[in-house]
Amino acid sequence: ERGGNAMDAAISAAVLLGICEPQMTGIGGDCFVLYTLPGSDVVHALNGSGRAPAAADAAILRERGDKVVPPYGADAVTIPGAIDAFCHLSETIGKAGLDAVLAPAIRYADEGVPVAPRVAFDWARETEKLKGAARNHFLINGKAPNVGEVFRAPGQAEVLRRIAAQGRDAFYVGEIADDMLKALNDGGGVHVAQDFASVAATQTTPIAGAYKDIEVVEHPPNGQGATALLMLNILAEFDIAVMDPFGAERIHIEAEASKLAYDARNRFVADPDHMTQLDHMLAPETAKKLAALIDPKRAMASPTALSEQVHKDTIYITVVDRDGMTVSLIYSIFHGFGSGIASEKFGILLQNRGAGFTLEAGHVNELKGGKRPMHTIIPGMIRQDGKVIMPFGVMGGAYQPAGHARFTSNLQDFGMDPQSAIDAPRSFFDMGVLNVERGYSDAVRASLADMGHTVAIPETAIGGAQAILRRSDGMLEGASDPRKDGCALGY
Repeated sequence: ERGGNAMDAAISAAVLLGICEPQMTGIGGDCFVLYTLPGSDVVHALNGSGRAPAAADAAILRERGDKVVPPYGADAVTIPGAIDAFCHLSETIGKAGLDAVLAPAIRYADEGVPVAPRVAFDWARETEKLKGAARNHFLINGKAPNVGEVFRAPGQAEVLRRIAAQGRDAFYVGEIADDMLKALNDGGGVHVAQDFASVAATQTTPIAGAYKDIEVVEHPPNGQGATALLMLNILAEFDIAVMDPFGAERIHIEAEASKLAYDARNRFVADPDHMTQLDHMLAPETAKKLAALIDPKRAMASPTALSEQVHKDTIYITVVDRDGMTVSLIYSIFHGFGSGIASEKFGILLQNRGAGFTLEAGHVNELKGGKRPMHTIIPGMIRQDGKVIMPFGVMGGAYQPAGHARFTSNLQDFGMDPQSAIDAPRSFFDMGVLNVERGYSDAVRASLADMGHTVAIPETAIGGAQAILRRSDGMLEGASDPRKDGCALGY
């Protein structure tokens, strides 16, 4: 309303959500962004994910007996990349300026935000991870806040004021970086000042794949967008549209496709400077060969899991403005409350994205200094006849590629509108268990069990999603997932 554009709005809202949902995201985290410029359907991608400190090495962790990167400690903390990305996008794409963009988050960090019901629910489940200074900054009188209690983050307000005035260097060089470094080094981290000073977001080229009449556009690795495209390619080998959209047959085929696509992810997806099998993952013949392994009536054994660790804590924002600029932005600290480590003075909670590395010697995603880990978070867009018709995203950690595939299939195979495609019940095969939401019947669960699946009803809803359909008549149609506290807003 003040004349800013979609990028200004997306960054402003994302940073504010770090105060509203600190268990999900924050300035100690990473982001990935897809966007189009006004009047253009060319999709641009920015990788705002951070790297392992230069001195990090999987061999050191293996020697001390670790099988995985310990998720709640300094070894799992990669350098936060989101602030550099936000500053870069504000300066190059935004119109309003950092001071205007960060003003709402600064205000609410100072004044406080009443804690929403879903946030309070998540907060209470994650507090055991908070340690040291993090307990002082993210608990109220030693406890998780109740619904309606006001959470304040004055230290983060000061950080944002300095970023608004001085840009990204205020965060990555000097007192604020030193505050983060001290917390990491006190916890045994090998991080040094140069690791922070050298952070730089990377402009990348999106990847895309067709599914029936539309094209799904994804951010390239180190995110897992290629996994979503591989899964869609596998599903395209089956006639999903003739199946019951809420039946066991469809769930089974999706579960089997996800096992195969995620197995490929675990083998191949890594820092793009180290990854060599992207073309193989996206090749149609790869999907055909994998689809041929699926028995329509019987569950296959679960592929061997890699040691990378997954989560369900992320925020996703999409914005379309009056000039047609489109932004699809996802922003996260990985696990609930990330590493559980916060800096003492400013209360910056640090992500644990390094838990996305493997300690397997020689693996493309092996923990090494300066590498980006395999990331779960993926923004998406949909094109039709060359035009960007829908930015969308599905939160939920490992679920995200399966969520992209399910959302796309709901639209294309069953003709659902965006809100119905989001509302529809979900299932997800994860860690040997096929989680089937309460929206499905017991008969469906029984059929899946008969096929050999280990079926469970998840304790919490699977993921969350947002989307904006740019209709051919010029109207914008927003959709937001009732599983989360999000909403669709327009003016």
